Amino acid sequence: MTSDNCPVAESMMKPRTVMSVGITAGCDLVSIGASAIIGTICGLAMVGSVALIDKVCKIDDPVSAVSVHGTCGILGTILTGLFATDGGLFYGGGAHFLGIQTLGVLVTAAWAFSLGLIAFKVLDKIHGIRVEPRIEEEGLDIYEHGETCYNS
Repeated sequence: MTSDNCPVAESMMKPRTVMSVGITAGCDLVSIGASAIIGTICGLAMVGSVALIDKVCKIDDPVSAVSVHGTCGILGTILTGLFATDGGLFYGGGAHFLGIQTLGVLVTAAWAFSLGLIAFKVLDKIHGIRVEPRIEEEGLDIYEHGETCYNS
């Protein structure tokens, strides 16, 4: 176990997943060196993202899915606009490709948020999406994942 009571295997795999998610969007467009830079930037950003989501937003995300796939996916997509060897800002392509990548992130985020909101509203009306208050106060980690990842 690690110091924060999370399994060691999960903690060891997270950096690999973060780097993979970060580079997936542009793997065919960037150099090997740029892929290492993108992976490193995503790794550093993920640390701040986890702290923001857990501590500031107080969203229960025991496996850091939002930070890994959301934050690093967005960063990797935008950074592709900087590092693409054909059309990237750092390779003389100007800001057009970077703008297209950023627009793609914004449109995708709006689409995902809108459909997610509709789906959750429908589910809430049909079945409900909240658990009992006692279970919510104890945390869903133990009930849903069979482990606790926060010190009590």
